[in-house]
Amino acid sequence: MVASDGTRGGGRRQNAGGPVVATAPAKINLALRVGPRRADGYHPLNSLFHAVDLVERVTVGPALAGGDELSVSGRGAGSVPLDQTNLVWRAAALARREGGRRGDPVRLRIDKAIPVAGGLAGGSADAAAALVALNRFWGLGLAGARLIELAAELGSDVPFAVLGGNAIGQGRGETLRPLAAAAPGTAGALEWVLVTSGEGMSTPAVFAHFDALGLAAGRSEPPPIPPGLLAGLAAGDPSLVGANLVNDLQPAALDLRPDLGHVIGQALAAGAVGAVVSGSGPTLACLAESAPAADALARDLAARLAGTHPPGSILRAAGPAPGAAIA
Repeated sequence: MVASDGTRGGGRRQNAGGPVVATAPAKINLALRVGPRRADGYHPLNSLFHAVDLVERVTVGPALAGGDELSVSGRGAGSVPLDQTNLVWRAAALARREGGRRGDPVRLRIDKAIPVAGGLAGGSADAAAALVALNRFWGLGLAGARLIELAAELGSDVPFAVLGGNAIGQGRGETLRPLAAAAPGTAGALEWVLVTSGEGMSTPAVFAHFDALGLAAGRSEPPPIPPGLLAGLAAGDPSLVGANLVNDLQPAALDLRPDLGHVIGQALAAGAVGAVVSGSGPTLACLAESAPAADALARDLAARLAGTHPPGSILRAAGPAPGAAIA
């Protein structure tokens, strides 16, 4: 049996006092369909989430001083806020509320691998990993369903970071329906090349530009997920998946960042079977037919984009990957 913290076994487990490490994956929106802005400021979404094996690591241990502590290392660490705007603080507050652990300050460390402000939900992955790690560290015994409920209080993408795999997300993205998924490295898995950018994009700014361009005109709700995309996933057919990738925010993102359109063109010319802006951007998710084809695509893109994309900006990933779990 898989326990609520992602480990084998069940029931409540009290940590012996040493640090606990949890991981959570990046996400790609294979489909992101967007409805008109509601009165509360949110846009209804119809999304097909796909987790990939690019993961954040969060370590929880006893605080060295009298209060909670947070530090960040790894990719883009200098751009990650350490104040209360970081979702990890809110994850700790929720877990503490659930378990009544007011007298137990903790030290939290985020080790980042997901680009900051890249449309891959790195901050949401941090929050999901923190929830799972704190659940184990404090021995809260929270079931997976309760962790997902808490995750929904933190943000639209956090529940999927807890769940992982493939899932249809509706509402603001927090209402999830899991789909059957093949594991990375097996038949039916998807092999990706992620082209990152040194300059992030603001999700609110992209949604605002989506509204300014009138891209939801005539819609009362978000459009459906393409049937070909669901069929491609079910059949394990990367070409069919690639041909049906869709992101309603992409025109707004490309209008704000025309350079992204050039990169998409280069990826398709280099043999990608599909390419799409991930979430609100600017990361581009480029799909290949196989792992060897993805390796070759990454090399080709590195050469084609050498003048604008430094080493380390082109990443390999595969999915669907599991959700947040104890490492």
